[in-house]
Amino acid sequence: MANAEMLFSLASAAALLGWAILAVAGFLRARAPLVLAARLVAAGLAGLYVVLLARGVALGPGLPEGAGFSTLAGVEALFSRREAILGGWVHFLAFDLFVGSWEAEDAGRRRMPGWVLLPCLALTLFAGPAGLLLYLLLALGWRAR
Repeated sequence: MANAEMLFSLASAAALLGWAILAVAGFLRARAPLVLAARLVAAGLAGLYVVLLARGVALGPGLPEGAGFSTLAGVEALFSRREAILGGWVHFLAFDLFVGSWEAEDAGRRRMPGWVLLPCLALTLFAGPAGLLLYLLLALGWRAR
C-alpha cells in the first residue's frame, strides 16, 4: 500500500483533533455538540478501518502462514504486514476515541468537572483500557451535584 504512511498521518491527526475537542468539551456545560463532533471523527476512523479491512480481504495477498486469533504467534503473524498494522492502528484510534466520547458524555450527566475528566481522557488516549478503568473508578463514587 503506497499511501499507508499518508493514511497513518491523516488518521492520527483526525484522532488528535477528536481528542482536543473532547478536552475542551469537558470544561463546557453544553458538551453534547462537541461530544457529537468527536463521535463523528471516531465514525470516520471506523469507516476508514472498514475500507482498509475490506481492501485487505478482497485485494490483499491473503493471510500470512500461521495467522489467526487462537495463539499469540498467530496474532503476531496477522500483524506481520504493514497494511495490517495500519488497520490495527486505525482500529485503536477509532475505539479509544469513541470510549473517550462516552466518558465525556457520562461525565456531563454526572456534572463531573473538566479537571477530573481530563486525566481520564489523557490516559484513555495513551493507554485505552487504563483510562477507561480510571474513569469508571472515579465515576463509581461521583454523584451528580
